[in-house]
Amino acid sequence: QVQLVDSGGGLVQAGGSLTLSCAASGSIDGMQVKGWYRSVPGNERQLVVQITGGGIEYYPDPVKGRFIVSRDDAKNTVYLQMNSLKPEDTAVYYCNADLLQRTAYGDTWRNYWGQGTQVTVSS
Repeated sequence: QVQLVDSGGGLVQAGGSLTLSCAASGSIDGMQVKGWYRSVPGNERQLVVQITGGGIEYYPDPVKGRFIVSRDDAKNTVYLQMNSLKPEDTAVYYCNADLLQRTAYGDTWRNYWGQGTQVTVSS
């Protein structure tokens, strides 16, 4: 089964760091990461980092300078390094990516979301 699996969340004190992972599993032939998002109950999903098709990364002001995205193509995994965490960073974090499957009938790209991983930052 093709899916994205988010992991690495947890409880951390303000000022600490966490690294989240998002791994594509199943039989895939390519991965194009679209970004990381986060959500808090009662609020809309918020962009954490957006990655364009050209590989340009956009970080909104609330996380700019503190969060860094990286990837390991050999492992079909993308990471989100989060530093200097603040209580307002508390949320469920999700990755989003397009995954490629090649068949005898052609190439198919589908968009997937990870299941989310909870990050809680205590003050």
